[in-house]
Amino acid sequence: MDIYLIKLILAHLIGDFFLQPNSWVKDKEIKKIKSGKLYLHVLVHIILIFFVFFSFGVWKTALFVGILHLIIDVLKSIFQTKKNARILFFADQILHLCSIVLVWHLIYKGNLDISYFHKIKTWILISGAVFLTMPTSIIMRVIIAKWLPYSDSESPQSLQNAGKYIGILERLLIFIFMLTNHFEAVGFLIAAKSVFRFGDLKDAHDLKLTEYVLIGTLLSFGIAIVASFTVMELLK
Repeated sequence: MDIYLIKLILAHLIGDFFLQPNSWVKDKEIKKIKSGKLYLHVLVHIILIFFVFFSFGVWKTALFVGILHLIIDVLKSIFQTKKNARILFFADQILHLCSIVLVWHLIYKGNLDISYFHKIKTWILISGAVFLTMPTSIIMRVIIAKWLPYSDSESPQSLQNAGKYIGILERLLIFIFMLTNHFEAVGFLIAAKSVFRFGDLKDAHDLKLTEYVLIGTLLSFGIAIVASFTVMELLK
């Protein structure tokens, strides 16, 4: 990857996540385009580009990035609501990165090498990772639904969909560990989850709940391991 692109991304990360206080964010959300913090935030990004390049000769790059950053932040502040705030956060970051790549391409004639996405191994890896997310969650739900120890109205209090996302994360971690030949990390992950689960099951005093959790955990780990071995074989 080109050093100019890396420096532009670094400047963005510092400006958006280190040098933007929560008070600035709230001020932008309330006052929108009239917020003085909005323009101060853009100025910080421009100054950071001068800093990471150690030169004022990149004024054109800094100006273009600053203008695009301002436009994206203004659009976000206009359309953002409490319901779509999380989605717009990620959309905002994606647009900022795209604008940085655009400026880098136009000024430094940079080109991203996307030949990796034309290789079959890449799509095997992507397919394996995608399978271990929602498809596996649905498959598991169908398999163990008949053993659910309580109805939805009786379910214990917990974070909404927390179990589903925990399962997805643990399966993806297993996938990464196995593909990088860190099988010991898989054992550590199983042990760590067992320790956390032990306290919950011990306090629950519910045999059905214990068996249900064990079935779900072992099924999740089992599918992740089999899928990982399958992908590893296909990559050979």
